[in-house]
Amino acid sequence: MKWTRAPKVSEVTADSVMIQTDPHTDLWQRTYYHFRNDNAPCLQMDTDEPYFSFTVKTAFDSKVRFDQSGIVLYLDSDNWLKASVEYEDGRIQRLGSVVTNNGYSDWASVDIDAAMKQIWLRLSRRGDDFCIECSFDGVKFKQMRICHLFQGRNAIRFGIYACSPEESSFQAMFTDMELTECLWKAHDGQQPDTE
Repeated sequence: MKWTRAPKVSEVTADSVMIQTDPHTDLWQRTYYHFRNDNAPCLQMDTDEPYFSFTVKTAFDSKVRFDQSGIVLYLDSDNWLKASVEYEDGRIQRLGSVVTNNGYSDWASVDIDAAMKQIWLRLSRRGDDFCIECSFDGVKFKQMRICHLFQGRNAIRFGIYACSPEESSFQAMFTDMELTECLWKAHDGQQPDTE
């Protein structure tokens, strides 16, 4: 795994990665807020394998609005996706995902309890389509999102990230990283359209 924008403080061992977030770091492009943030640290590996699943457990001690840690597939400033738990206030956090195609981000989220301090996330690839799942126990995974990356067809980079968009810093710990055959099974319903 290699850093894209390494944080000032991190620790990488054979079994875990710790990221100490730097203040005012984030990933977002244009939509709604009309600003561009492209400075979150990402620790990623390269692959041209078209079918795989990547699972990781993240534990976090976030305390300030928008603090986040999770999985990322970062190609360049205008093309990437991320999924994370993002701190909101003392009551809730946002379990969500962002997909950025051609320089425009979206955000899909659900509210979860602010007391939760760990989660398992899974990214699966089938060509240039991707599935994001989450688990609260590391066993039973629930689908969060299916999406497409226009620039995600060939070689990609994917891994983990953590950031603090506001005046904040916290520790995100990543363990139980596993790269496997694709656990997102091929669709067995309606057949594809012929083109």
